[in-house]
Amino acid sequence: MWDSLVASRGSQTVDEHGHLAGPFSAFIYAPDAGRHLDPLGALMRFGTSVDRRLAEVAIMTVAAHWKAEFEWTAHSRVAREQGVADAIIEAIGSGEDPPFAAADERTVYEVARQLMQTGQVSQDLYDAAQQLLGDTGLVELVSMCGYYTVVSFILNAFGVPLRPGSEPYWGERR
Repeated sequence: MWDSLVASRGSQTVDEHGHLAGPFSAFIYAPDAGRHLDPLGALMRFGTSVDRRLAEVAIMTVAAHWKAEFEWTAHSRVAREQGVADAIIEAIGSGEDPPFAAADERTVYEVARQLMQTGQVSQDLYDAAQQLLGDTGLVELVSMCGYYTVVSFILNAFGVPLRPGSEPYWGERR
């Protein structure tokens, strides 16, 4: 599992002490699960039809809901790189209503938010998301929210530390 993770992700997967960083450190203790979760994660990050900017809005919404510091730190940076406005990132992180200028970002955020709060999506929102993303994209978005919930659970349950130099957004739990 170790060799596979390092080979597919490179040196950024290993921290300065030679340990696997992020959720990957847990995968080596349950390699059968890790062998399935790792490719699913790669698919969720790079293989969906959901625009990367929109995917990052969803991932941040999940990370904020579960207060997954490692996930938040990593994906808020990527979201900025993908053009998500700082005010939106800050609002998602603080649990406020984000000031979306783009309707597509609002739709994706609302899908992720409703899934995190109720495990369901209202019919009106479902229709809007289906129109925006199509059937395939909507399945991918819901799957993405589920995958990043699993990642959040792993990060939080095992107290995975932030990378050196990163500051916790909500305050580390351990």
